[in-house]
Amino acid sequence: MKELLENHHFILAEAAVVERLRRSKRIELDRSLVHTPLIYSHEGRAELRSLYREYLGIADANNLPIFLFTPTWRANKERVQTSNQRHTINVDAAHFLKELVVDESKKVPVKIGGVIGCKNDCYLPEEGLSLNEASEFHKWQIDQLASAGVDFLIAVTLPSVEEAAGISLAMEATGLPYIISFVIGSDGNILDGTEVQKAIEYVDSKTTNNPLGYFINCSYPSFLNPTTLSEQAFERLIGIQANASSLSHDELEASKELKSESVEEWGSLMVQLNRVFGLKILGGCCGTDGKHLEYLTENIS
Repeated sequence: MKELLENHHFILAEAAVVERLRRSKRIELDRSLVHTPLIYSHEGRAELRSLYREYLGIADANNLPIFLFTPTWRANKERVQTSNQRHTINVDAAHFLKELVVDESKKVPVKIGGVIGCKNDCYLPEEGLSLNEASEFHKWQIDQLASAGVDFLIAVTLPSVEEAAGISLAMEATGLPYIISFVIGSDGNILDGTEVQKAIEYVDSKTTNNPLGYFINCSYPSFLNPTTLSEQAFERLIGIQANASSLSHDELEASKELKSESVEEWGSLMVQLNRVFGLKILGGCCGTDGKHLEYLTENIS
């Protein structure tokens, strides 16, 4: 993982998965586990394969490495144990994605990240867990994903720095490389009010084997104000999976229709983050699809 980052100035990450599935008329998402149970149905597997293959194909056509993430965002211990799904669902989801990558036989490097989310609402930092609570709560899912042989671990859409720090401790214990991805508001801060640079410093201070790096996700690229960050912060901030819309999280949650700015506006902001500020791993979140990744490949040499 470190060599990949050192040897490439641009790495793709997948674009939206959950939001695209949510708008599909062919499948229905689970109320609690969201898209994870799709791995157990013919229709669900077909929908997941279609999205992953699209993103893999873009990377392969442009000879770029790509990060793909397991469909396990909400499959924490509490949700799995209160469902009627197999308790090995995280392992099964990781194996599903690994097998898909092998079947596609792409010539570019593909790294699979085992995904977890925060326990509660991604946009309500007051519901975040304390450091110790988070380390204990998320350990089960983290260990499941690590045992499945993923290349790295990643916690996404985190609104609370304390919960992020606890997750980091549980991820650190596996010995795998891991990434922490925060969600930020239009003010450029983590949703709990912490400045990005201070959040990075805090989580790093709580771990011995620090995260491989940090992401921003589920936020419009202009929300990140790079001029407020130091050179040291950009050494730790390595990626962004950005929303297609510049609306606030409250506005997006209340919308029944897909909202987005133009691909060109989104893409130009992302290209600037790569060229000027060195963010290496670029992908999409809510509202994005293959067109957004293609814009990046066409405009970053």
